Amino acid sequence: MKLFKFIVFPAILSLCSSLTFAQENKTHETWTELLQKYVDSAGHVNYKGFIEEKEKFHSYLCALEQEAPQDDWTENEKLAYWINAYNAFTVELIIDNYPVKSIKELGGKLFKINTSWDIKFIHIDGETYDLNNIEHGIIRKNFNEPRIHFAVNCASVSCPKLRNEAYVGSKLDAQLEDQVRYFLKNENKNILGTEKAKLSKIFRWFTGDFTENMSLVEFINQYSEVKLTEETELEYLDYNWNLNE
Repeated sequence: MKLFKFIVFPAILSLCSSLTFAQENKTHETWTELLQKYVDSAGHVNYKGFIEEKEKFHSYLCALEQEAPQDDWTENEKLAYWINAYNAFTVELIIDNYPVKSIKELGGKLFKINTSWDIKFIHIDGETYDLNNIEHGIIRKNFNEPRIHFAVNCASVSCPKLRNEAYVGSKLDAQLEDQVRYFLKNENKNILGTEKAKLSKIFRWFTGDFTENMSLVEFINQYSEVKLTEETELEYLDYNWNLNE
């Protein structure tokens, strides 16, 4: 089993100590520039490109590390920050171990103990996080927004696509809606029919997030061109954890 390598992070931290990126956190311009160069419209990632521009990419990670969301930020700006942080540090996890066939190779198999999502390598505003901390302890805990499941990206084929622009507070609602609609009509992720629907396992893993105020069918019908009914037979597709390259 391939072990995670920590050697890159001290270098990032020493670089960050001399830089300030207050406005970058709100605009995420550097992240957008890199995403547009190295992620296509379907979400396929050119990880070699990120490696080639590692210094520029690390400058963005420094921006995230140095300034967590402030009290005067809007809720959408805060949520956009944490989604971008999750996605950017996931890319960092991959490129620091590249080449790799799957993100799942980078950790152990004990859930919430030593998986790839439990590696504590993210340093933000004096705190140390893993990817699970950000997704479950911050985003899901503090923001009542089930659409985030189509925005955070786990570097895998069956995940919702890595959007090739940064999330920003001023257009976050439109970005999240677009992500859900794209995901539902992609037949590699979901195969929808009125009598039978084969859904992504995301809908099974996080059923409670989608059904807090409505049924799962009602949630899907808000964004799907194919309308399900409460009698539609639901199945779940196998999840492909191969790298989204």
